[in-house]
Amino acid sequence: MGFAEQRFTVNLSILFTELPLLERPAAAAAAGFTAVELWWPWVDSPTPERSELDALRQAITAAGVRLTGLNFYAGQLPGPDRGALSVPGEESTRFRANIDVAAGFARTLGCRSLNALYGNRVDGVDPAEQDALALENLVRAAEAADRNGAVLLVEALNEPESPRYPLVSAPAAVAVVDKVNETSGLGNARFLMDLYHLSMNGEDLPSVIERYASKTGHVQIADNPGRGAPGTGSLPLEDLLGRLRKAGYDGWVGLEYKPGDRPSPEAFEWLPREAR
Repeated sequence: MGFAEQRFTVNLSILFTELPLLERPAAAAAAGFTAVELWWPWVDSPTPERSELDALRQAITAAGVRLTGLNFYAGQLPGPDRGALSVPGEESTRFRANIDVAAGFARTLGCRSLNALYGNRVDGVDPAEQDALALENLVRAAEAADRNGAVLLVEALNEPESPRYPLVSAPAAVAVVDKVNETSGLGNARFLMDLYHLSMNGEDLPSVIERYASKTGHVQIADNPGRGAPGTGSLPLEDLLGRLRKAGYDGWVGLEYKPGDRPSPEAFEWLPREAR
């Protein structure tokens, strides 16, 4: 098994960013893709004006692509933040205000995956207090996702690039997934397996796949080192995705890599057009 057996979705928050947001869905379609995903597009606002939501919805619909994944509000991303849901005070409030907005936007486009980044540790705040707040907010997000028939994703990041983020291993993220499912009783929390982040943490990726494929709701890839396109680093991504398929994962694979110093349409040479 290899790349041809996968279903790929393009992350428009890291690819095609040389274009305005509303032009990116059409650019992805022109490059041969039928599906896209996004971080929360309005980093300064968890509750943008309806006109902004409508404009992005129209751009996605007009391009004829499917929205397969969306992040809840996560603060400045890209930037210093790594989520908001475990950060006491204003950021937690902003996350809660965003839950129904993000879930409602996803519902109108048939999007069935919502990613909730956990948030950084905060100086002077007991980690246990942050974890309790995180669980409360994740259960709220799981309930909103469930009303859509969607899954709530919990992602592990990598420690070198996100040293204040507490979920920097597959076991850590899966433990939160299990806790959310136990508390909510819904069973719709799933692991977001980002092979780039896990490789940066030095994890044994075949072992991670074997242990956690059954709890995985989404997969994202970039090569390592460099977070570039497959083939620019040393990760055996084709083999790893084949292992995931054999382990039972048949969902979308998000392309969440940097195009480098070239236009995004030139960053897909590794993938035959008929496989997009």
